Amino acid sequence: MSFLKYIFVAIATLVFTAPAAAADSHEGGGDFNPGKIVLEHIQDSYDWHITNYMGADSVEHPVVIPLPVIVFAESGFHIFLSSKFSHHADESGYRKGPHNLAIATTGDNAGKIVELINGEEKKPWDFSITKTVAALMFNSILLLCIILGVARWYRNRKPSDEAPKGFVGLIEMLIMYVVNEVIKPCVGKGYEKYAPYLLTCFFFIFVSNIVGLLPFPPGGNVTGNIAVTFILAFCTFIVVQFSGNKHYWMDIFWPHVPMWLKVPVPLIPAIEFVGVFTKPFALMIRLFANIMAGHAMAVALPMVIFVAFKSTELAVGMQGALSGLSVIMSVFVSCLELIVCFVQALVFTLLSSVFIGMARMEPEAAHE
Repeated sequence: MSFLKYIFVAIATLVFTAPAAAADSHEGGGDFNPGKIVLEHIQDSYDWHITNYMGADSVEHPVVIPLPVIVFAESGFHIFLSSKFSHHADESGYRKGPHNLAIATTGDNAGKIVELINGEEKKPWDFSITKTVAALMFNSILLLCIILGVARWYRNRKPSDEAPKGFVGLIEMLIMYVVNEVIKPCVGKGYEKYAPYLLTCFFFIFVSNIVGLLPFPPGGNVTGNIAVTFILAFCTFIVVQFSGNKHYWMDIFWPHVPMWLKVPVPLIPAIEFVGVFTKPFALMIRLFANIMAGHAMAVALPMVIFVAFKSTELAVGMQGALSGLSVIMSVFVSCLELIVCFVQALVFTLLSSVFIGMARMEPEAAHE
């Protein structure tokens, strides 16, 4: 039954994503561009595009969920829904909106809100709730509901009571696994005070990854956004630096290496100092790249169907074969993404635990 559920999720992804992508390909009468469609689906936006439909006027109309636009421009402070912007760009490449504001579709500010003053672009202070922000808020609220709901179940229970079953039992299993198999052995003595932060990282990434698989709102590319992964990696960086003992800092600025590697040219200290920043950088890029690539693949594979049937050089049989292969690969990738959701959350938590443990390691253990 679990396998059938995975198949259902994968087919649903194909069914909901492919038509929307196909509709986008003809928006504005442009040529079919799979690469552009994939980029548009993984990038942030000011509304939640679902699909397009052909109206009675023979013109395609988008079905979108508008999101709040909050900007501080030279003309003042403005709050309105993104539906105020036109859905199609004009000849200058702008989706015009109120108060001389527009969404640029070309240039350095493509996809961003700009203020048009005498034909020139001015970047306002943008505090808008974009698609990624809305998805992040939803994921955070969902995670709070899950954890507080599980905690409420334990409120009137005793340690001697029967172990929980169902969803509460699943969450307990995940918590115990992460604590006993990841946090405790990697952080070492005193791991208890770091467990809340590391568990928060694990469940936030895991929930965001799972919700991100949904091909319709509230699914979004949260952990595939480098700004989100930057904040997560930066939090780990701060925790590691404040957890470091004197031996951690000594190994960076005065490591146990021959003197000529430290004086007069501090070669090894320079390398160690750079390593302080490359570790969180690796955390940021690893999570961002893996999730973004997964979302791109989920959208790109259904594109094979439209590429095959748009080509006049392929025989009908070859078009059908490529379409069938696209469906099979889409199902496979979607099932694989379910595993990746857990693995990426676990890897981020594991590496964060390792970095914290290394910063707290005593000299006897460090030089064994």
